[in-house]
Amino acid sequence: MKKSILLLMSLFILALALVGCASGNTSNEQDTNQAPEEKATRVVTDIKGKVEIPVQPERIVDISGASDILSLLGYEVIGTANSDGYDYTKFPSYLENVLGHAKILGYSMLAEMDVEAIIALNPDLIVISTVQEKMYDQLSKVAPVVMVEMKQMDWKEDFMHVAQIFGEEEKATAWINDYLAKAEAVGQTIRTTYGEESSYLSFLASGGSLFIFDGAGLGTILYDDMGLAKPVGMPQQENISLPVVTFEGLAQIDSDYIFAIATEEDLVALTASSIWNGTEAVKNGNVVTLPASPYFNQGYSPIGRLAFVEEVEALLQSMHE
Repeated sequence: MKKSILLLMSLFILALALVGCASGNTSNEQDTNQAPEEKATRVVTDIKGKVEIPVQPERIVDISGASDILSLLGYEVIGTANSDGYDYTKFPSYLENVLGHAKILGYSMLAEMDVEAIIALNPDLIVISTVQEKMYDQLSKVAPVVMVEMKQMDWKEDFMHVAQIFGEEEKATAWINDYLAKAEAVGQTIRTTYGEESSYLSFLASGGSLFIFDGAGLGTILYDDMGLAKPVGMPQQENISLPVVTFEGLAQIDSDYIFAIATEEDLVALTASSIWNGTEAVKNGNVVTLPASPYFNQGYSPIGRLAFVEEVEALLQSMHE
């Protein structure tokens, strides 16, 4: 009889233990299967209106062309359209170390890009420009979308526009001020070295045409940021489109020093021109020749502008080496 009672008690204890184990397993499974904690969000205002975005986005895809600005504001992108203007499959050299880890999705001035490639990156925030507005609704189904307007005429305005949307005006202002102080100092050194009144011209020879940098690109680095003199005879730039001149028109621009940016093919045509070779800057050996890639894009990027300012003295010194 005692043996029967002991056997029953043992079975009862074993049953309780099994129930306890089963309850523990259920609890663990419930903990494992709990929905992940939702990320904190905030509401920002872009040119479309108010949009709710993550407070700390971790997987930003930017196809607006503002990836360099975002990096300066402390954000990393995993997908970008800040590719080289002459080869959409690579980065311009001045952005390789900044954006080299990101996937290139196209070129920022294109209206449409591969949506499937964007989806594959699993973004938690997408940044587009007004150029890609037709993609807005489709991309809004993938992740929150912020739309910016990159006017490409005043780089500081574009920089601050992006900064204001993300609430990073203080960072942007500090970076711009530091850059302008450096550009002004380099400009003063150049004026001291090459003459206070010496004038400077930059142009792009591409596709058989000559494009003058005045109110955009490298022109604004030379004239606005560095305070160098603009030559007489410059065509005025009224919008994002660079003024186009003929060889005769180029010869009428009376510049002491020239930055000639050109494709290989156009450089051959340029150096074979008697009109070009007859200009005073060429005859005096005061020409710096640079490749179209990356220098065409460079003046439109804050990081590119800084890179040019940091190398321009060496470029000028190389003229007579």
